[in-house]
Amino acid sequence: MTSARSPSARADLAVVGAGIIGLATAHRYLADHPGRRVVILEAEDRPAMHQTGRNSGVLHSGVYYRPGSAKAELAVAGRSSMVEFARQRGIAHEVCGKVIVAVDSSEQERLAALAERAASNGVPAEFIDARRLAELEPYCAGVEALLIRGTGIVDYGAVCDALIGEIEAAGGEMRMGTAVVGLSEGADSVRVTTTTGELVAKSLVNCAGLRCDQVAALVGARGGYRIVPFRGEYYELVPERSHLVNNLIYPVPDPSFPFLGVHLTRMIDGTIHAGPNAVLALSREGYRWSDISGAQLREHVTNRGLWRLARRYWRTGAGEVWRSLNKTAFTRALQRLVPDIESSDLVRSAAGVRAQAMDPDGELEDDFAVATAGRSTHVLNAPSPAATSSLEIAKMIVKRIDG
Repeated sequence: MTSARSPSARADLAVVGAGIIGLATAHRYLADHPGRRVVILEAEDRPAMHQTGRNSGVLHSGVYYRPGSAKAELAVAGRSSMVEFARQRGIAHEVCGKVIVAVDSSEQERLAALAERAASNGVPAEFIDARRLAELEPYCAGVEALLIRGTGIVDYGAVCDALIGEIEAAGGEMRMGTAVVGLSEGADSVRVTTTTGELVAKSLVNCAGLRCDQVAALVGARGGYRIVPFRGEYYELVPERSHLVNNLIYPVPDPSFPFLGVHLTRMIDGTIHAGPNAVLALSREGYRWSDISGAQLREHVTNRGLWRLARRYWRTGAGEVWRSLNKTAFTRALQRLVPDIESSDLVRSAAGVRAQAMDPDGELEDDFAVATAGRSTHVLNAPSPAATSSLEIAKMIVKRIDG
């Protein structure tokens, strides 16, 4: 891995962003086009520092997503291809299954609707009663659940390490500490101005995550989308209480809110993570309340779509903020699923920030969004299950590049 200060003049493909989608795209392009020159440009000093390095490590099955959507199709295919990638390379992973739990009868109708969606997406889902749920998750409270056997967990950091190793073995180049500050489209190339020099590439793919809309705006490819950062805060169960959760326990999602709600996840290292809640971040990389960017505050204040969203979800949003500030409230949300959890069982864990695309009307983009402008391709919305789907997203992007 290099951090060159005098970049080569030309490349076949420039990839902006060394998260898992950028790495998977470079990897796929080199696999399809051996011998071509690929350069990955990353503003940070190491890869996968943001969404990729801070996600829950879940291999999503595709149960939640609108039938026919890119999320539904790519999650289902992506889980299989990611499991195979990990298996072939000896990367730690496990298809352990998860339960989506109706805690009382009022949630059973929504659980049934979720089962119908799973069937439409080709995701095997099994209704289980309270007795079977207790066998799988003895400390979980619920009257009924959906068992999704195909859900799993994986070490995405190790996946990225494997991708980087194979990219570099194929001649690809990583440039760390290299932020893109200008793009200029030509008839047969894209000129990329960076903080370490210029690069001319036949094609460019923007996988900049939290900064993808800013990169796209350099060539007028934002399409009205704006990234609104939402911080997801997590706790971790202390080791002596990890027995309260065997695998993955999820609530029935609230259809009136665009996030899944707090859940419990066994990580590949055996630790149990609880969360996330979802609060508006005050910086693109705002992992704490104290991370405040004046530029981001101005963006929030002037974003009419965000004001519309706030009016629509103010009550739910206020609850998310309250859980962020009040550990007892966060604990109560978890106790709906696992009543034995106490506040003293929880310690703070690393937060993540979701790069959520919003349109001018305040609608949160629910699907993956990829736009093309000239010789550049821009990934404008890739929240969960993007890590699960990354190898399949990469295939789709490379097909676009090849036309």
